[in-house]
Amino acid sequence: MLKIDVERLLKEKGKTKYWLWKKTNLTYTNFDNLIKNRTKSIRYANLEKLCEVLECTPNDLFVKVEEDKKKKKG
Repeated sequence: MLKIDVERLLKEKGKTKYWLWKKTNLTYTNFDNLIKNRTKSIRYANLEKLCEVLECTPNDLFVKVEEDKKKKKG
């Protein structure tokens, strides 16, 4: 499972989620859902904007994590 790992990038750059939210011009609800991995998709335009603002590549934004099999069954 892929998860977005923006908080790590923000910490490395000494920036806050509020700073990123203001720079991306996303609605707060969409931004919050994206950052908290509560979304099933991401628009290319939003991905591009995150990469532009954070000066990174899409590979830097995501981390692959093992999915908990117990949660998947329930």
